[in-house]
Amino acid sequence: MSDTTNVPHRGLITASAILAMLMQTLDSTIANVALPYMQGSMSASADEITWVLTSYVIAAAIMTAPVGWMARRFGRKKLFIGSLAGFTIASMACGAAQSLEQLVLFRLIQGMCGAAIAPLSQATMLDIYPFSRRAEAMAIFSMGVTMGPVMGPTLGGYLTEMFNWRYVFYVNLPFGILAMIGLALFMPKSQPQDNLRFSWYGFAVLAMGCGALQLMLDRGQELDWFSSREILVEAVIAGTGFYLFLVHMVTSDRPFLSLGLFTDRNFSSGMVMVFCVSSVMLASGVLLAPYLQNLAGYPVDTAGWAMAPRGIGTMASMFLAARLGMMVDQRKIMAVGLLVLGLALFQMSTWTPDIPQSQMMLTLVLQGFAMGLVFNPLSVMAYTTLTPQLRGEGTAMQSLSRNIGSAIGVSVTSFTLTRGVQTTHADIASGITPFDRVLQMGDQASRLLDPATRHGAAMLDQMIDHQARIIAYNNDYRLMMLTIVPPLLLLGFMRRHARPAPAE
Repeated sequence: MSDTTNVPHRGLITASAILAMLMQTLDSTIANVALPYMQGSMSASADEITWVLTSYVIAAAIMTAPVGWMARRFGRKKLFIGSLAGFTIASMACGAAQSLEQLVLFRLIQGMCGAAIAPLSQATMLDIYPFSRRAEAMAIFSMGVTMGPVMGPTLGGYLTEMFNWRYVFYVNLPFGILAMIGLALFMPKSQPQDNLRFSWYGFAVLAMGCGALQLMLDRGQELDWFSSREILVEAVIAGTGFYLFLVHMVTSDRPFLSLGLFTDRNFSSGMVMVFCVSSVMLASGVLLAPYLQNLAGYPVDTAGWAMAPRGIGTMASMFLAARLGMMVDQRKIMAVGLLVLGLALFQMSTWTPDIPQSQMMLTLVLQGFAMGLVFNPLSVMAYTTLTPQLRGEGTAMQSLSRNIGSAIGVSVTSFTLTRGVQTTHADIASGITPFDRVLQMGDQASRLLDPATRHGAAMLDQMIDHQARIIAYNNDYRLMMLTIVPPLLLLGFMRRHARPAPAE
């Protein structure tokens, strides 16, 4: 769209796009809490049921890349409504699945259709808002991006407990219908470009790299990473796919993705920053739920509600960042957000299960507040110097970077948590022997913990495991603190967001 100052029904288009975005991001975490119930219903093993999550993520990662081309080739409005229709129908099919094979197949289709929703929502928001209001538009968009994963565990736990696990998929029906009606009625049409050619080779090697990388990340912990032949093969395939894609993009006359995306300093820096911050956002939430349930003893529904303050802090800071962006350099806002995020992660690295709820809530609000201060200016800065022709491809690549960052963040923190528990457990246990003075005091407690008896050994092992998990969780949050260093360094490479001069 060339003229964004007079777009009719801008508010209704915004509401429809954000509703679609919320539905898609909600589905990335809403099924997690229902997995044990699906496992029992489908008579699946623990390894088999994880394919319900893996199939969705792999399909979404692979199909994100060609979204920019499809939007230009078929028209953004047609692709947006078609993706929503496919996602909604696939969600209903997932809820009605009668076997594990059917559920995995429908989740694959759901991921393929849902891959286009996030980049199309962002590109639509960038198109219908003028340059002077772009920070406000990205604040609204970022709220949809961050609120979905935060609300997912809470809503999924409630629906599973009150109704059935199938309702975590059925809940998409009203969202999908409302979003489709809104877009069909109010979204302006874009002219399809029938002369565009599709680079099948570029898409194939990128899909090969993304798919192999996602499989490696999902199955690495289960197969002990590079001691497994499967993981080695997937790593080689992923590296080969990405290498061939880079060669194709540099040497081809008509590459699958325009080289101009990666030569733009702001956009390239923004992709790395999205990767880093997304890895922290999802991984910290994935760690927090089992921490509260298994170590702090919170019930499932209470643990879900305890994660809600992050969303409150994010909403508040996004609108604050949108206002400040009109007066302050966006890079300064992001720097403050990254430093506050580092402070919140440091506080979480000192937690113990008996932490007061007020202190825990304050830290989570602070973490969410920091996320909003980073994501909103970043969504503006990444597209400041990018030409409108590359905007569709740019939003697709940023969504791909966000997906891969989230997957790597979860995989790395899960791996380090498991290894940390094992090594810390061994370190603590090595210092406990029957000759320890505490165990020779002769009172009731020392007799119960006597390692020479079966009951005493089991009690000691449980206590050691509990302490080892606390230490491992703390170390994971310290590891996540290091993730803010690359984005802080990249701020110096980004060009300032130039605000337009006021009209006469």
